[in-house]
Amino acid sequence: MGVLLIISFVGYMQFVRKTFALRWEFIPVFVFSSIACIVYFAGLAGQLFIGSIIVMILGLFLFRDTLVRAVRRGTKPNVLFSLFQFSFLGGTFIFLLILFQNQLTHYDNFSHWAIVLKQMLSTNAFPTPDSNLIDFKNYPLGTSSFIYYVCRFMGHSQSVMLLAQGLLIFSCFYSMFGIISEKKRFLLYAFLGLGLSTLSFFNLTIRITNLLVDFLLPIYALAILAVIYQYRNEIMKACIVVLPLAGLLTIIKSTGIIFAAIGLIFLVYTWLRNGQRSNWKVGLAVLGTIGGSLLPYFGWSWRMATVFQGINNKFEGTASVIKAGKTGEQKWEILTLFLKSSIDITSRPVLGIVLFQLIAIGASVFAIVVLKKKWNLWKALIALDVVLLLYYAGILALYLFSMPLDEAIVLAGFERYASSIVVLFAGGLVLCAAIDLERSFHYRIGEVPDYQSFKTVKTKGHYQKGIIGCMAVAATILLSEYNGIVSIAKTYDTTLPYKIHAVTGDRWYPGGQVDNNNRYLFYASDRDQQVTNYYMQYVGKYFLYAPHVDGIVLFYEDNMDNLLSGYDYLVVVETDLNAKWLLKKHYGIDMQEGIYKITRSGDQIVLTLT
Repeated sequence: MGVLLIISFVGYMQFVRKTFALRWEFIPVFVFSSIACIVYFAGLAGQLFIGSIIVMILGLFLFRDTLVRAVRRGTKPNVLFSLFQFSFLGGTFIFLLILFQNQLTHYDNFSHWAIVLKQMLSTNAFPTPDSNLIDFKNYPLGTSSFIYYVCRFMGHSQSVMLLAQGLLIFSCFYSMFGIISEKKRFLLYAFLGLGLSTLSFFNLTIRITNLLVDFLLPIYALAILAVIYQYRNEIMKACIVVLPLAGLLTIIKSTGIIFAAIGLIFLVYTWLRNGQRSNWKVGLAVLGTIGGSLLPYFGWSWRMATVFQGINNKFEGTASVIKAGKTGEQKWEILTLFLKSSIDITSRPVLGIVLFQLIAIGASVFAIVVLKKKWNLWKALIALDVVLLLYYAGILALYLFSMPLDEAIVLAGFERYASSIVVLFAGGLVLCAAIDLERSFHYRIGEVPDYQSFKTVKTKGHYQKGIIGCMAVAATILLSEYNGIVSIAKTYDTTLPYKIHAVTGDRWYPGGQVDNNNRYLFYASDRDQQVTNYYMQYVGKYFLYAPHVDGIVLFYEDNMDNLLSGYDYLVVVETDLNAKWLLKKHYGIDMQEGIYKITRSGDQIVLTLT
């Protein structure tokens, strides 16, 4: 089924290439995003499984049709790759292979993203108000729909989930290289590769070894910017590609609407700036793209207003939440901590902002003074600074008015939120710098023969050295990222999810059944607050596929019988001497990692290792 899925993807890509004549760089992200949106709408209609089957079969038919046409014409398959394509595909394959060896460890995977996927795969439907396993039901299901589609045919393992999201991530990066027009200038690819590889430095808190979407938000926005710029003189074609990208972006996360708006505003700006405002067909296409991009967002809003009517969810700005509010003193404390965190130069996001600000300013001055060129980098810097300030203002409003006090007072998730906008800020500057660099060559490709395409032998030497330098630094950065992912995979057996999985296994019940009948009590140490912050309980819920899971770090001798009588199973994840002594004394067992059935024999509690 995995092979058929790949063939189906290829069928869609060949169809898109033939029908719309798009650049190859934009085709994978266009196809993946379109499939995600279609599966998402099928989920809204209550036909998640049927919709996925239809999408799969249609892709296979498209592949067959292309193959038959090629055979009839006697066309030989063209499998030649450029140096850039070969390098990018090789690097992507290596990272996807490493991702396939990783498992989920991040807290939010088990509190939301992975458990939602598990329920979708178990029930072939979107979560409902009765889904007790899911706490935050208002999170949109954009990427979850695509990952569901891939896992539906390739398997339910965590590694397949990571692989599916990796396809979205690397297709976005591939699309950014579509901003380059002069394909024979390998320096442009090397420079852009260097700049984009630095984005991983700001993604350490939301690494690609999890299902969190904070990294997808900015790179999807960057992909949209690349598409619009490349097709700035073909706005109709830009609208075709942007529609599914922006549509999916609005339902990747609730804040995705902000990143989609950035891309759509740039679309309108490009349309007006390039003298096509008098063409009413193009104007309708732009307006249609904006309206069509918002359909998934409004579809989710409709679902929340109808299916989930009356259900409170995380960060809902409802009247009751606003009415409860925060005191002036609490707001001042939040504001002070926010401002302090926003200018803390030791933090990764602030360091990135300052560093790229200085590089952009320095590069602009160098272009004017040394190269005698007028770069647009300084204009992009001003525009991105405005976006940056507005985004930070939005985060502050979230903490002040929507987020629960216990989380707002410590700026929960601040580094993740900040990292997302820094990736967009830095990536936008890198894309603009690549365009400026492309415009700075003395000769354009095609103006003179290739062997004369440099002003002097000296400039050719600088060009070659630039390629070597960019590739060396980019390779170093990517090697560091590679080693980090490998290290995470190698140390998985020391993590709490590994320990829980070793005890409970990964339970998938037929027909989407949930283990609602049993109550589980988990026992482990509170190292790194893994119990008090509910991490262990969320991991237990995921693997057991059961909503009634509690955790404990210490037994009180006087209350042991009363405590255990309220549960059906005791799940021992970690042991300690005190607990071993108490369980030996009261229940006559040698405590070890495992699941104990709790039964009552008269007035006596009996623990039986299952």
